[in-house]
Amino acid sequence: MSAETQVVASIIFALAILHTFSTKYVERLAHHFPRHHGMLHFFAEVECVFGIWAFILFATLIGMEGLKPAMEYIDGRNYTEPLFVFAIMVVAGSRPVLYAAQAVVAFIAQRLPFHSSLATYLVIMTVIPLLGSFITEPAAMTLAAFMLLKILKSSMSGKLLYATIGVLFVNVSIGGTLTHFAAPPVLMVAATWNWDTAFMLTNFGWKSALAVAINGAAVSYIFRKELAAASQASLASADDAPSIPAVPGSFIALHLLLIASIVFFAHHPAIFMGILLIFLAIAAAYPEHQDRLILREGLLVGFFLAGLVIIGGMQAWWLQPLLTQMSPSAVFFGAAGLTAFTDNAALTYLGSLVQGLSDEFKYALVAGAVAGGGLTVIANAPNPAGATLLKARFEGQMIQPMGLLLGALLPTAVAIACLKYL
Repeated sequence: MSAETQVVASIIFALAILHTFSTKYVERLAHHFPRHHGMLHFFAEVECVFGIWAFILFATLIGMEGLKPAMEYIDGRNYTEPLFVFAIMVVAGSRPVLYAAQAVVAFIAQRLPFHSSLATYLVIMTVIPLLGSFITEPAAMTLAAFMLLKILKSSMSGKLLYATIGVLFVNVSIGGTLTHFAAPPVLMVAATWNWDTAFMLTNFGWKSALAVAINGAAVSYIFRKELAAASQASLASADDAPSIPAVPGSFIALHLLLIASIVFFAHHPAIFMGILLIFLAIAAAYPEHQDRLILREGLLVGFFLAGLVIIGGMQAWWLQPLLTQMSPSAVFFGAAGLTAFTDNAALTYLGSLVQGLSDEFKYALVAGAVAGGGLTVIANAPNPAGATLLKARFEGQMIQPMGLLLGALLPTAVAIACLKYL
């Protein structure tokens, strides 16, 4: 692509980011123009923003470069991650998986010396994000969001709601770094840089686990009174929280096997999408063991990520030089800040293309990218999944970008302190 086209693509990228921070105002327009409410509501969905602007970019490429180059660019993008997040999100959101996760959380929570709702909240905010290192971050985000719906209510304070989603996003972002196959920004570089699970545990894992524990314990302590005030009766009758009836052990084992298979074939979309089709067939054959599948939510998140892949692929011309001119210390903080405006996996992928990087630089790039993964919805691939599921608890059923940013600042500082200075 020509230099002019790349500059225009970066302008479109900036407009898409501005759009994500302006969805609240677009939603207000929908109320003033009822005739176009449906379309304006579509433009107000955060999950739709990058998909919409990806089509605008495609049209721009056709106008500036021609139809064939534009099609070659779109065809040349790698959509494995959006497809994977869609597949794992749908299966992880099924009743058998949620029931198994709920049983694990309840088992641990019952052994903590706290009020049941507070203990459950603490376990969700700490154990589930670390579980993401084994079932992948998108699956952990989906499970945590579903289980938080049983605790969070629309009547709770905005401070608690935004602190919760901020800590959840940060903890999931860093909680997937105990292994080399679960966090998207780690996946992008693991093979190229020969990072295995032993390396991740030694250099990232224990630091991330400590930060997750501090963040989860802190938010639980700060809001302990509000959480403890919620009775189990009110939790059980939460307006749209998913009910999780008992499921036969054989179905739980089968669904966990399906998740493990999708994770194992995470780099082979033809295979894991086939596994998803098998899951859909099983769900259709035994509807008594399923709740509503989250296909719509999964498709919205996949649409978001696919748009990010398309638009983000045109940003290498300024991102790569910016990163390579920094010292390891500067790249750590630079990556933590930049990831708020572009998916952290895109940052680490660009870094993996650069030859001759020192081990210190490599660590700084990935550590900074995961530390900043909770600052915005677009900072980490699983964030849109959590936002899609939890937004029903927020005022106007919308998560304000500035509220998320403020809620994530302190847990991000804890992540930075652990990953940078320990």
